Amino acid sequence: MAVFMRGFFPAPANSPGATKARASAAPPEPEPEPEPAGGLASNRTGLPSPLFGRVVIMLVDALREDFVFGPKGKQFMPHTQQLVERGSSHSFIAKAWAPTVTMPRIKAMMTGKIPGFIDIIMNLNSPTLLEDNLIWQAKAAGKRTVFYGDDTWIRMFPDQFIEHDGTTSFFVSDYTEVDENVTRHLDKVLERNDWDLLILHYLGLDHIGHLAGPNSHLIGSKLSEMDNIIQKVHTGLVFKDGEAPLPNLLILCGDHGMSDTGSHGGSSSHEVNTPLVFISPAFRKKKSFESEYVEQTDLTSTLALGFGLPIPRNNLGHLIPSVFEERSLREQLRYLHLNGYQLSLLIQESVPAFEKDAGYKLFQIAQKSHGSWIKLYLEGNTSETLANLGKKVLRQYLDAVKFMSSSLSKIVAQYDMYSMIVGTIIVVEVIFLLVVCTPEALGSTAEFEVPVFSPFYSLLFYLLCLMFAAVHVVVCTSTSTSCYFCSLSWLLVATVIVLISALQCVLFSTLWKCFANGKPQQKSCAVDCSSWSELNLVLLLGSIGHTVSLASSSFIEEEHQTWFFLVNTLLLVFFQDTCRKYFAVSDPKGKATKWNSEEIDCNEQQTTIRGLFETSDLDPKDDKSKSYTRSDRNFEKWLVLSSPWVILVFCRLLRSLNQTGIKYAQKPDIGHWLTSSNHRIELSTLTAISLLLIFVLVQKKCSFVSKAALALGLVGIYCYRAAVGNVVFPWKPDKQYVSKGIIEARFVYVFILGILFTGVKDLLKSGVVSSDTVTNSRGLWEIYNGLVLLAALLLRPHNLPVLLFIVLVQMILTRFIWRTLDYDAAQITIIYYWFGQASFYFQGNSNSIATVDISAGFVGFEDYVKLPAIFLTIFGTYIGPLLWAVHLTCYMSSERSRYSSASVGHSCYCFILLRAIPAAVYIILITSLRYHLFIWSVFSPKLLYEGMHTLVTAAACVLFTAMDQKIMFKTLS
Repeated sequence: MAVFMRGFFPAPANSPGATKARASAAPPEPEPEPEPAGGLASNRTGLPSPLFGRVVIMLVDALREDFVFGPKGKQFMPHTQQLVERGSSHSFIAKAWAPTVTMPRIKAMMTGKIPGFIDIIMNLNSPTLLEDNLIWQAKAAGKRTVFYGDDTWIRMFPDQFIEHDGTTSFFVSDYTEVDENVTRHLDKVLERNDWDLLILHYLGLDHIGHLAGPNSHLIGSKLSEMDNIIQKVHTGLVFKDGEAPLPNLLILCGDHGMSDTGSHGGSSSHEVNTPLVFISPAFRKKKSFESEYVEQTDLTSTLALGFGLPIPRNNLGHLIPSVFEERSLREQLRYLHLNGYQLSLLIQESVPAFEKDAGYKLFQIAQKSHGSWIKLYLEGNTSETLANLGKKVLRQYLDAVKFMSSSLSKIVAQYDMYSMIVGTIIVVEVIFLLVVCTPEALGSTAEFEVPVFSPFYSLLFYLLCLMFAAVHVVVCTSTSTSCYFCSLSWLLVATVIVLISALQCVLFSTLWKCFANGKPQQKSCAVDCSSWSELNLVLLLGSIGHTVSLASSSFIEEEHQTWFFLVNTLLLVFFQDTCRKYFAVSDPKGKATKWNSEEIDCNEQQTTIRGLFETSDLDPKDDKSKSYTRSDRNFEKWLVLSSPWVILVFCRLLRSLNQTGIKYAQKPDIGHWLTSSNHRIELSTLTAISLLLIFVLVQKKCSFVSKAALALGLVGIYCYRAAVGNVVFPWKPDKQYVSKGIIEARFVYVFILGILFTGVKDLLKSGVVSSDTVTNSRGLWEIYNGLVLLAALLLRPHNLPVLLFIVLVQMILTRFIWRTLDYDAAQITIIYYWFGQASFYFQGNSNSIATVDISAGFVGFEDYVKLPAIFLTIFGTYIGPLLWAVHLTCYMSSERSRYSSASVGHSCYCFILLRAIPAAVYIILITSLRYHLFIWSVFSPKLLYEGMHTLVTAAACVLFTAMDQKIMFKTLS
């Protein structure tokens, strides 16, 4: 699957070579035809003179447009509001393209090109930007650039700044020092005259969003801080304006916005809409607030020509006309001509039939009209004809650059089809092999024999190797585009070819073995007892229906609705089966149905309906014990019958906790209400109650030492959340100081590691010292408890009810449902998988990159540490599926006597199939839909989630298999 994704997300195609735009290559003004009277000719051959002397770019990370132009801007940014509404400024709402993460957005603003989704991965370790960009052009023109802020710029533009001071962008727990390290340079740098371009990148607002969301009380104070900085910079530039021949320019912008959960990466309106404000004495003072929508890439060409620089070669944006409206008509036409000429060259390089492109044809017409206008202008014509023709040419240029920009924007990247096909072949072969081996894998021993070495001695294997090698040579020597698979060394290519050929031979050999033997595999009693019931029908149709729904963009955007519906349907099936269990007897001849799960055999019984209030038939020795037994069992019966409805109520409440998806994501929910600054007391109360109930439910499976560690760890979690300002201390309700919570979080990590160490010790003891199933089961439960404590630490406080729900429902299922109903290991595994998927969306996750909570990767760390940050972020994202999978392993291990000794193996195999089949189908679907309108906004993020989810599931299944006491003992013996 990784090979397929490498082909689907290639590096975006650039113009040929690493050439940069040169000022000397600027085209002259269009020549008039015929030449004007008197032999006059146009003398405009180079770049026009710059509009601005010095430029300051103040980039505030995650600055949403409503933070400046909306109610919060009016409340917390008064100076900026004054400039926007009454000052010499131009205000725009700049639309950023997905993925809305920092590195791709910086790349877009400096190159004018739309980045690809591969830049999400590169965002973690930003490489040097080799494409033509504004920073390189400024240095080539002799302009001096100073930078303070996010060190992503320093990694992307090494050796381009005469002075720089970088701050770490991934340590989201810090939202004060990260901005103070930028502001501390302002007083001195604004007084100096040794720079032309100053770039300030503030990260604090983005970090607050990741930690507490856009409704946090911290947002207001941070916006006020940014407003004070804008006032300081603007005042400094105004003071220097009298000393410079050209006016200065201050640009306020955001790289991306912020979703309603505080994250970013997706394509919702709050994530893609950012403010773009130009402030300069070169503009007329405004009488009222006006804003218009532009593309974020339009900043590149506008700033380049305004600063007297060539437009970067790969720029896709077009000029913002209002920025140049104070210039003469001839200069405005010259600016648009340069922009159109640059886009027309890119059209010629990127579009095979560029002559038919509407924008290109309109640009050719505009050039001719421009030449006619030049002729009239040079002849000294001052009539209304000159003005009208000039306005017409201006409109033609504007339409031409917009059309060409739109055409080029659709060409984001070229697919590496060869790598995609190779990855698809490997995935499909593995899936077919898993499906063919299913009968043996779900047998009584959970073992199947795969002929690994025999295919290497077959003629078919060598014929396939030769065929695939020949195909590889033909593809790599005939294609004109770059291919990742062709760039690999022959050793790696040969390894992949051998793998594909061997898998195909193994698949044929396994199929031949199955058909040749022709006898059914030995199955466990649990499998034999599994009849074609309503539950089996629901599980089958639900799994198939979800897989088919992946072909629809709407179903992917609202996938949580699918899982909520399936889980609700499952609960109704539980209720039906429990009613059938308690209110049914055998045929009228008198054979009673036994309610005790330990007495269940493999014989299917005919049932009829019994009275609702009648208890099971028992024969106690005396009336006292008879009354007690009837009352006790009657109470337990009603507990079991009410369990599905209790879970159903919990599911409905959690659906209102976090609005997710696209359609209803903007609507208010309980989570937003709890995280607002006015409801910290309610959030604190809910957090304390949730942590207390989690302890009550989890501690039953803990040893005494682990109980103490669990209790202290949960107390430490509350202290950590109080330290970072999410909740309040009961004894200090008015506490204003907010720390990073480093000490409190590390205090909790000590107890987490202690509980996990205890579990691993018991697992090793059961595998090395003796084959003790009790010790093995206890070790698994200890690991589960440690992961629950880790989940409680990483989840945001308002999401702790989701963790409580997971633990509570797991208790209800194991204590009531599974003891009553005759479900086998495969059925229980599918049920757990469905609940895990629903829990994933209960957390507020979706198929958008914006819902990934990266703040979980920095809990307890003062600096960015790569491996722990990646692990914690992945675990924090997949808490629901992982906890359900771990609990399934613990339950199957402790109930071997009820199911079979191979129950853990059955569960792992079913989990792999449940995850692998939808992933395989999805890569086939996305290949056929690669030119779909929503391929980058909907299908591509889903592919990233599918790949990561498959990786997490595979790692978990390998780990569970290694933990299996049966496997450990067999390996060591």
